[in-house]
Amino acid sequence: MEFKKMSWVLACVGFMFLGLCKANGNTHYYDFVLTELNFTRLCETKTILTVNGTLPGPTITVRKGDTAFVNVHNQGSYGVTLHWHGVKQPRNPWYDGPENVTQCPIQAGSNFTYEVIFSTEEGTLWWHAHSDWTRATVYGAIIILPTLNTTYPFTKPDGEETLVLGSWYKGDVNEIIKNALATGADPNVSDAFTINGEPGDLVNACSNETTYRWVVDYGKTYLLRLVNAVLNEEMFFGIANHNLTVVAQDGAYIKPITTSYLMITPGQTMDILVVANQSPSHYHVASHAFVDGDVAFNNRTTSAILQYNGSTTPSTIPTPILPDFADGTAASNFTTQVRALASKDHPISVPLHITHTLFISVSINERICPNSSCDGPDNNALAASLNNISFVTPSIDILQAYYGSINGVYSANFPHKPYIFNFTGHVRNDTIYPYFGTKVRMIKYGEEVEIIYQGTNMIAAENHPMHLHGFSFYLVGTGSGNFDPNQAPKTYNLVDPPEVNTIGVPKNGWATVRFKADNPGVWFMHCHLERHASWGMATVLIVTNGHTTNTSMLPAPAYMPPCK
Repeated sequence: MEFKKMSWVLACVGFMFLGLCKANGNTHYYDFVLTELNFTRLCETKTILTVNGTLPGPTITVRKGDTAFVNVHNQGSYGVTLHWHGVKQPRNPWYDGPENVTQCPIQAGSNFTYEVIFSTEEGTLWWHAHSDWTRATVYGAIIILPTLNTTYPFTKPDGEETLVLGSWYKGDVNEIIKNALATGADPNVSDAFTINGEPGDLVNACSNETTYRWVVDYGKTYLLRLVNAVLNEEMFFGIANHNLTVVAQDGAYIKPITTSYLMITPGQTMDILVVANQSPSHYHVASHAFVDGDVAFNNRTTSAILQYNGSTTPSTIPTPILPDFADGTAASNFTTQVRALASKDHPISVPLHITHTLFISVSINERICPNSSCDGPDNNALAASLNNISFVTPSIDILQAYYGSINGVYSANFPHKPYIFNFTGHVRNDTIYPYFGTKVRMIKYGEEVEIIYQGTNMIAAENHPMHLHGFSFYLVGTGSGNFDPNQAPKTYNLVDPPEVNTIGVPKNGWATVRFKADNPGVWFMHCHLERHASWGMATVLIVTNGHTTNTSMLPAPAYMPPCK
């Protein structure tokens, strides 16, 4: 684009003052231009915000340990931030991206350059908008290749493909959630799921010609990079007549799992080996929702076509047999197989001496409306909480307030445990209504942290995909019912638990994760179902500086988008 070279000259001049403009092969530069364009899906045309005019947006490709500078030019009509999902950003929360948590929005007509520091991640991650529901159309993949002179812990594939699952709404997504928050009702479900921006030929005739096609050669092995960018549903996924061998999740290698289907939550990524060993023809790649709660959801199936080179279209294209929408057993049968590779070349380090424990209840709630004037349960408004505290997003970002010692933006008293009740049994009325506020949890640098997420039976129990910024954590255990502190730890896997950044907390069950607090900064933690995050199912962890420069946050950049 015309301004690309000039924009990076200006960006490098700015970064030179911070000593960050690198001149080696490990630094990459990208221009992301946010523009509003017309797209036609499901026989209707609407205006959406895109990056560089595509859906999904551009893929970022780096090697392990590289750095990328992404200059975001906002030519849209409202403020936006971007988040680099799963990238730890060591000591660098300034560029993590969640709106009014680590930065204020990049206002329309302005630009901001992100410094994205890659460290131990290897495999597939993704980036997305972290403002309102803008990530419905502003998202893309991140490919992190092994360092030079190293390779994958499996035979190098003959080719690669990236598929991103998404949501498509006929209406304006930000208006949908705005109206839902105003009325207290559940927001409208999406009108279709997409694969690489296309609903596919199983939805309606308007999608037949634009269905995404993945062309393969018979006998070759492909590395499929799968991203779940869907807003509000976990997803089953499969390819007709082909096995999937999952070899990585969330940018870390796992012991290979060969399966006919998988379940992937919003926010998760998976690397999958697919062998093109079937009769050369066309085969459906398909995905539909996994929803085990009594909630509204999109029950359509999105599709792409795996097309063997030189083959002709059959009269009927085979479609994979996926588990039923509410098949929690099928979901669990897949997720409980995931184990870290834990090899000599890809070691893990599970914290064994816990010094900081958080027990966090994960709940759907109600917000009392005056005169019972809302459209949610009991004529109240739907809300959500962690430890019965519904997160309120401040008008000044928390990182700025913490770094600048600005009072009144947040309180550092997020509790280490909830009000105790029978979490998965009968729920009393006094547990339904949360406290609303901006409470954070302070954690000292170097502490070994354990978080026990406890699902609850409030309003509508379901699986919750919890995501923590700034860290990968080890999923050491899951179970059903109420967490038993005497018995549950005996079931923990401390040998090869998966190292991930997003985990599903089972419906009316619990999940335990561990990590070392070795990344100072302000880090958002939230459910990756967008409606739950919008209702307040979130909090912030602040990891304090250590005692040295190398264990402290990097200095504040010379420029951050101003708060308005």
